[in-house]
Amino acid sequence: MQEKTLRRLLWPLAALALGACSDGSDTPAPPVEVLPAYDFSAVDARFQQFLDDSTVFDGISVTLVDQQQGTVHEAAFGDHTLDTVVMLASTSKVPVVMLLMALNDDPDLNFSVEAPIADYLPWEGVYGDRTVAQLVSNTSGIPGLGSLGVYGAHLCQYAPAGTLEACARTIYSTELEGTVPAGSTFDYGGSQWQLAGAVAEQVSNSTWRQVFDAYIAEPCDLEVFQFGNMWSNLAAWTGSPDSLQGLDNPNIEGGAISSLQDYAKLLLMHLNGGRCGDNRVMSEDSVAFMQVDRGGAFGVPYGMGWWIVAPEAAGETPTVFYDPGAFGAVSWIDIERKIGGYVAIDDYTRRDSGAPVNLVLSEIIPLVAQAVDEARAAVE
Repeated sequence: MQEKTLRRLLWPLAALALGACSDGSDTPAPPVEVLPAYDFSAVDARFQQFLDDSTVFDGISVTLVDQQQGTVHEAAFGDHTLDTVVMLASTSKVPVVMLLMALNDDPDLNFSVEAPIADYLPWEGVYGDRTVAQLVSNTSGIPGLGSLGVYGAHLCQYAPAGTLEACARTIYSTELEGTVPAGSTFDYGGSQWQLAGAVAEQVSNSTWRQVFDAYIAEPCDLEVFQFGNMWSNLAAWTGSPDSLQGLDNPNIEGGAISSLQDYAKLLLMHLNGGRCGDNRVMSEDSVAFMQVDRGGAFGVPYGMGWWIVAPEAAGETPTVFYDPGAFGAVSWIDIERKIGGYVAIDDYTRRDSGAPVNLVLSEIIPLVAQAVDEARAAVE
């Protein structure tokens, strides 16, 4: 076939192809966004070195998230796998506040975290003038974990028996030695968190388990995350969610279990302004409200569930927030870079539980930030 004839036959096909790719205008197609490819090999190497050097820990695992890309890294070391489920201890606190803020945002509920809890608890009590915001910022004036020796009847919060409502009624009606006016001190943890859980039950007319499922677990598609109460029998935890005790009287401040994947979804909700995927769980204002420093006035930078990393320069706005647990688990978000992470630990002896948290704060967070900055600079 002659070349001229071939061109005549092929030209209509080429025109059809060009027409299918054009909207009839001369406007060029927008450029394809190139997403950064993160290299977290230095992070992994540091975790492996930590495990190699430790005489306590047999395993550690990590997940890293990015607002735009979602989960960008998962890694497990030692006897951990990517499916390992651990008890969180106080790394439960941020998810607790997430639920309370979701209730605060619900227009169908007449509830405010800044109103006295006497408005919501239908019992006679001694702590009715405290607010939920004070309870979960540890500024309620109710003695915290440092006063366990005088807790007496308040110790019901660490036993799996009974119900959250019954335990909270006991706490609400029994004033602890050392109680001071609300807003006058920072005293971490303890009974104030159990009272906050009871408020959630009363406001929602549900059990803690039911209301957490409805407002957090279901819209965020959590598969494992739930609250129980293992503090009186830690040895009974097998690593399987089926072994979790105390479902009716969960320890609010420290009773949750999680997988890497579930905690990643919770962190992404903070980075995405309160959304889990297409589901609005919290308002953007509530996400920011959790980060407001309420403990700093007492020398302890703390929001609601979040500990706050103080900026290096005075007057700068904090950008890194974290939630550590007594066993060594820790989560964090970096709101400047829109990234976050969660590290899981399953040694419950507490022989060296501060070591993983110190590692994350002093080395892992900076290594992650460096890797993110370098990858993003490469595509600019």
